[in-house]
Amino acid sequence: MGKGIFITFEGIDGCGKSTQLKMTMDWLKEMGHDLIQIREPGGTVVGEKIRNILLDKKNDSMTSLAELLLYEAARAQITEEVIRPALSEGKVVVSDRFFDSTYAYQGCARGLGEELVNTLNHIATNNLEPDITICLDISPMDALKRRQARGEAEDRLEALGTSFQEKVREGYLQLASKDSRVKIIDASSTPDEIQAQIREYILQKLG
Repeated sequence: MGKGIFITFEGIDGCGKSTQLKMTMDWLKEMGHDLIQIREPGGTVVGEKIRNILLDKKNDSMTSLAELLLYEAARAQITEEVIRPALSEGKVVVSDRFFDSTYAYQGCARGLGEELVNTLNHIATNNLEPDITICLDISPMDALKRRQARGEAEDRLEALGTSFQEKVREGYLQLASKDSRVKIIDASSTPDEIQAQIREYILQKLG
């Protein structure tokens, strides 16, 4: 059985990842692919417990380094427990976030630096990288309006405000300028227009 395909979705909070991920999953299923969907942090018993710690607003005293290490711990667990086995079975793994989030949030917005984050990302994943990464780009203010319109409660990182989200956005754009794996797509368009661009890019990458 051939190697599977690893697709990740990235972007600031409120960019529309969940909507586009679902639309992409439905499309890939129609094409006959064997799929699994995961999220980061989370996706395993251990990972979901870590997720609760990371996103709980009560944990506002958490240091940036502790935050980074918790994300990497959850990532190490899901990589070995879920992602690698699925890929070895030839499945398409579609993930809501992966290590590019850590580059943008902890490396850039938290200021921990590219070298430290990249080193820990590769240790946690044992050098596994996504095949395709879709990054939905939107202004932090527009993303905030979307979250407010949906009536969503803020998690610990969302509560840091639009200035923090702008640093995250800059991190993603910086990453995309260095790595052709990361495709920036304007998320201010309609869901159907965004999805059309995603499909075009995935088909292009799959040959």
